[in-house]
Amino acid sequence: MTPEAEFYQLSGWTVILLLVLFYGGTLLMSTLIGKKKENADGYMTAGNKVGFGISAASMTATWIWASSMYASATSGYTYGISGPIHYGLWGALMILFIYPFGKRIRKVAPKAHTLAEVMHARHGRSSQLMLAGSNVVGSLISLTSNFIAGGALIALLSPFSFSQGIIVIAAGVLLYTLWSGFRASVMTDFAQVVAMLGAVVVIIPVVFFSAGGPDMFAQGAANLTPQQSNFFSSDAFLNQGAPYIAAVLAYAIGNQTIAQRLFAVREDLIKKTFVTATIGYGATIIGIGMLGVMALYLGISPSGGDTNNLIPQMASTFLGPILLGVFLIMIIGALSSTADSDLAALSSIMMADVYGQNIAKGKANPKTMLMVGRISMIVATAAALYFASGQMNILDLLVFVGALWGALVFPVIASFYWNKVTNKAFTVSVLAALAVFIPVRFEWFPMDGATGIVFDVVSVVGIGVVLGLMSFGFFGLKAARIIGAIGALAAAPFVIGFLHDYTVLTGSLVAYAISTVICYAMSVRSKQDFDFALIKQRIGDYDTDAETEPQLDATATGAAASGAGK
Repeated sequence: MTPEAEFYQLSGWTVILLLVLFYGGTLLMSTLIGKKKENADGYMTAGNKVGFGISAASMTATWIWASSMYASATSGYTYGISGPIHYGLWGALMILFIYPFGKRIRKVAPKAHTLAEVMHARHGRSSQLMLAGSNVVGSLISLTSNFIAGGALIALLSPFSFSQGIIVIAAGVLLYTLWSGFRASVMTDFAQVVAMLGAVVVIIPVVFFSAGGPDMFAQGAANLTPQQSNFFSSDAFLNQGAPYIAAVLAYAIGNQTIAQRLFAVREDLIKKTFVTATIGYGATIIGIGMLGVMALYLGISPSGGDTNNLIPQMASTFLGPILLGVFLIMIIGALSSTADSDLAALSSIMMADVYGQNIAKGKANPKTMLMVGRISMIVATAAALYFASGQMNILDLLVFVGALWGALVFPVIASFYWNKVTNKAFTVSVLAALAVFIPVRFEWFPMDGATGIVFDVVSVVGIGVVLGLMSFGFFGLKAARIIGAIGALAAAPFVIGFLHDYTVLTGSLVAYAISTVICYAMSVRSKQDFDFALIKQRIGDYDTDAETEPQLDATATGAAASGAGK
């Protein structure tokens, strides 16, 4: 292995200039599209009619965050040539799998602001608060993670400290998101994703050829283990690919940042938007992940033993000052686009689910809603700064929230299609799944012998559930049952006896299996016959007297800006 490299640092004034240009530009965009008399519904979903260009860019930018870039590179460094594929491809396909469910969700709730709000209309308060609460925690953790990534990057590549870095990132994101909320988030996402994609197209080839080009793979092959050099590595699939398939499906269905874009885009553009975002995300994340593969072939040791340093380390080693500045903006853009989405998601949950449904009891004052949303953003930013300042290890919390969303996937999806699902079935199934997941994931008891076999069998059921849910959206119930059953039966001989050794994967599959079985068992004999038309009647605009919200799109930026100050 080569010795650890020292990071080349940009000058303080250069970093200040780059940050002022980036956050100043996004703040200017936010100001141009803002309104003196803000609309509560526009603040949450931009009037449910965001156009294709903005929607696709925003979906792509939100799914690409600094941690996903770092994780893809770590996967490439850890698992070899198939690592970034397992990380980026499955993450991209999960975006694709959202759209058929999204079309159904928008059909039954065309004016919704949050997914939890729909669960309130469908079931009641317990399921709503369960979904809303998980999203508040998840978005706060995501916000903290992005601040940590930004602070660490600035500390590595500039003379400024970690604390100074997180304060600048937090202030920049809050300033341009606070006034116009979700509308500011989606409009600035467009500029950010263009910058990110442009940087990737330039930076990856430059690093590749600076590191030796094709000769790097021939000369560095000895640095790889047989599993790392195998494109069909079982180690990569079981440790990275399979857990990510399960986890990202859970994030896709349960995450308010995704649901918010689903409710915002014009209904006829849902498929087009999510297909485009699938391609954009996959290409970007797989490309960035190749930096980790190159580091593996070159025999580079991560600085400080932390694989999260691989991307800035490769950039610092093989890029000149100009491109290093471009790289800095790329990462800042990635984390900012997700951080502003987290703030917008948090504010919408507090506005619609906490204040609108549970405090105002459906009789919310739009002006009070806006105040609640903006205060929520400020409080969330302060809380994330507090957690980030201690550079807390948030991995366990991220896993916890991901598992909660995994437990929610079947009950949430079933609630949009099956009129027999009850509030009790929803709540009990999710709590039971979470109660089983926690001791499995954190290994609170030994998984040897019969106990491990039992959880392997339950995990096989989880495999069938995941495959069935993926199939259901595209091919319908009959095909989902067949594919799920065949998938579970085919997997059983190969996984029973050893799958429990992979606790991350086992925990996720167990959460899927338990919630599905209990929700189905409690609902199949229920006498409930829910009328889905009630959801549309129960959820509507809060600002019924507000001015018409203009359509936001890449081709309509000028039109949106012309509405400023009206």
